[in-house]
Amino acid sequence: MSYDEIVKFFANQRIDSEAFQRRGPVLPFEEIPADDRYLIAELACKAYTPRKGSSETLLEAELLKAYRACGQSKIPVKMLISMAEQANEADLQAQLSFKFSCEEFLEAVIESDEQLRSRIREVAQRFGRARERALQNTANYLSIVNELDVYVATSMRNREDFRDMSRNCQSIFKNEKLTPFNLRYFDPTNSAAESHEDKGLIECLMVKCAKVLIYFAGEKESFGKDVEAGMALSLGKPVIIYCPPTPEGEKRMRFFRDIHPLSRLIDVGSGVAVGAMITNHLEHVIELIYRVFANEMEYDVEHDGDGYFRLVERLTKSVVRLQTNSKMLRETFWNYYHGVV
Repeated sequence: MSYDEIVKFFANQRIDSEAFQRRGPVLPFEEIPADDRYLIAELACKAYTPRKGSSETLLEAELLKAYRACGQSKIPVKMLISMAEQANEADLQAQLSFKFSCEEFLEAVIESDEQLRSRIREVAQRFGRARERALQNTANYLSIVNELDVYVATSMRNREDFRDMSRNCQSIFKNEKLTPFNLRYFDPTNSAAESHEDKGLIECLMVKCAKVLIYFAGEKESFGKDVEAGMALSLGKPVIIYCPPTPEGEKRMRFFRDIHPLSRLIDVGSGVAVGAMITNHLEHVIELIYRVFANEMEYDVEHDGDGYFRLVERLTKSVVRLQTNSKMLRETFWNYYHGVV
């Protein structure tokens, strides 16, 4: 390509930042209190959805059964949960749901059937309100999926994870640097689906449609968010991996950025190697999103003694494009990549 052809090619890839600012605010979403957002999780749904033909939930039935079987008038909820888990060892989802759904009254001591039933039903009412709003929010997300800008991938294992994720979304997308773009973003703490099968399909669609993916790494692995990040990289999308600003998070950041070979995948359409941008600074996440949508990304081309060409994102020092120095790999790759059906 000539220089003019290269300029024209990349001009066509640029985001129309002014159009983003002209399009106005996004649809209003239903507000769910931060303390209740954990109740939209699949595990809470398993625990608090009334059984068919009954007003009693799985959690209520199993904990009451455990309370009546224990032979004690006073017993901590966490002991009842242990008993319920043992009684449901064949149902892994039920086992996981008991402790997750009782987190806010886990240390309470139960003295009667009615006291236990009251505690569970109070939370179940909040679950019903939160789920109804989360389902409406999902309908809103589907109605704007064609113009979704940012998908947030994460895993949330307890109530505090939901609170933290909600705060992080607010910190990022309400930042004054980003508000002029009127970004359409997916907040995983305010959305639910009728079934976990639908949830997977909805999230795959949103990853496909979003222009950028943010992966909140946390301090443990999670299959779901890893799949979503891998899907976005394979589609050639910018992926930002945010690791916690903790000693363990620092290790994970360095592992993703400097060691793990699959932090760089292949754009399945073009065959070009695509890498994630990895950081443990939330302000870097905000700045990177701004640079993507303002067309102000900054890179350095590195060609060290090993002969590889690397395109390095300047803020995070992450390799986002790569050309191998292996002649055999290069020739084999391009001889066969586009010919494989």
